[in-house]
Amino acid sequence: MTTRRTLLGQMTTLAASAAISKTFLSSIAAEAQAPPATDEMTNSITQQRRARPPQYDFGPLPTELPAEAKAVQGKNSLQAHAAHSGLLAGAAVPVRALQSDPVFGQLLADQYGILVPENELKMVGLRPAADKFDFSAPDALFAFAKQHGLKMRGHTLVWHGSVPQWVRQQSDTLDLRKVMVEHIQTVMGRYRGQVQAWDVVNEAILPSDGDPNGMRKTVWFKAMGPEYIDLAFRTAREADPNAKLTYNDYSVEYDNEEHAERRRQILALIRRMQAAKTPIDAVGVQAHIKAGFNESMGKGLKEYVAAIRQMGLEVYVTEFDVNEDNLTDDDVAKRDAAIADTYRQFLHLMLSDPAVKVVLTWGVSDRRTWLNGFNGHQTKFPNRPQRCLPFDAAYKPKPAFFAIRDSFDRKRI
Repeated sequence: MTTRRTLLGQMTTLAASAAISKTFLSSIAAEAQAPPATDEMTNSITQQRRARPPQYDFGPLPTELPAEAKAVQGKNSLQAHAAHSGLLAGAAVPVRALQSDPVFGQLLADQYGILVPENELKMVGLRPAADKFDFSAPDALFAFAKQHGLKMRGHTLVWHGSVPQWVRQQSDTLDLRKVMVEHIQTVMGRYRGQVQAWDVVNEAILPSDGDPNGMRKTVWFKAMGPEYIDLAFRTAREADPNAKLTYNDYSVEYDNEEHAERRRQILALIRRMQAAKTPIDAVGVQAHIKAGFNESMGKGLKEYVAAIRQMGLEVYVTEFDVNEDNLTDDDVAKRDAAIADTYRQFLHLMLSDPAVKVVLTWGVSDRRTWLNGFNGHQTKFPNRPQRCLPFDAAYKPKPAFFAIRDSFDRKRI
């Protein structure tokens, strides 16, 4: 087991050699001039630029793991229980947290088998200019993963929510086909053989945009038509033949009309890709779901996952968290129980299908979650921090942790 002294030394070296560059941060600031998105999106640099200032005081960073976290290390960890059921357990990680919080790094190494960078592999962070790439931030996370024997996911290569300003400003004059292909080749080439799966295209479906095939009218779609997706996946296969190529999307979980239409259009997209012999290995279900929500979840999701399995593809839960804004109880323990039940119900549905191979939460601790402070996710209780992840702000495992772990165990039964 890595000692705290060893970890501190490792993290100091990592921070010194691979700190997030000023270029990376300035690229985020430049994106502030981009037009706002028209729909709810996942954790992204686009959302960060619209975030309110931090409003919660979680106290000082822990200086060591609490006893409760130490009690669930090793054979009691999420990844150990997941592995017994043939699964990978993982989480999204902000590199800046690793560089400032060695205890957080220890928690990651203890609990997970696979990591994904929250923002550092998105195009806006990697491409401060047309002729420049900045890999300092993702390199730091890859170094950490290698050091601790963890797998990595790549998120994401082509996404409407992370288009650099220089692309937006010159979209009428740039050869966007060339830009996209070179981006995929360069990024995947750098990490070739080190990535379990890549989200090649993210969130390409938006029926409300009016396209007959439900396609979102992104800068890539406008430049190349729907064929941009096939081109992206074919380029990705050439760049890293061993990585699992994934299409990732959101709002497919509930049994309502909107989610049903999204499921239908995503399945149609995948069938078109397979008919065109476009390589694809997996479909991501983001799973940003809600506790206390008045919509049911069951039949539609099960049929969706089964349809993907019948096409010979795997299914990954890629961005799992539980928004608690609908819970009205003042009692934290009761809210935690409801959140845990929501985790349990969703995983019971998903893990009943053998196509599901990976479960990643979008974050680790309530200390760092995109749901705290972002527009639209705390409309009912804007002054109440979300308790949406497996560990609390002091890195103690919560009922959600045990619900996830128990769900992994239940898969074996």
